[in-house]
Amino acid sequence: MKKLRCPINGERPLQEFSYGGEFRPMPQPEESSDTEWADYVFNRSGEPQVKKEWWYHIASGVWFIAERDTLKDEFLATYLFEPSE
Repeated sequence: MKKLRCPINGERPLQEFSYGGEFRPMPQPEESSDTEWADYVFNRSGEPQVKKEWWYHIASGVWFIAERDTLKDEFLATYLFEPSE
């Protein structure tokens, strides 16, 4: 059984989680050009690599970041999101 480590609840079965998409810093809507905003909204990297992704632990309602090697489909790290402001 494949497992994922929730930063709050520890290792849990993957069925308890939902994928939330690739984590990408959002540009400031007021300061970005239409081209930059369209790139953020519509374009994703499909190349296999280590990616940061949003994951949701359904049982506890916790959103967090997981670093996953999409070529090997292996989770490398998980941690809570901390805004850098």
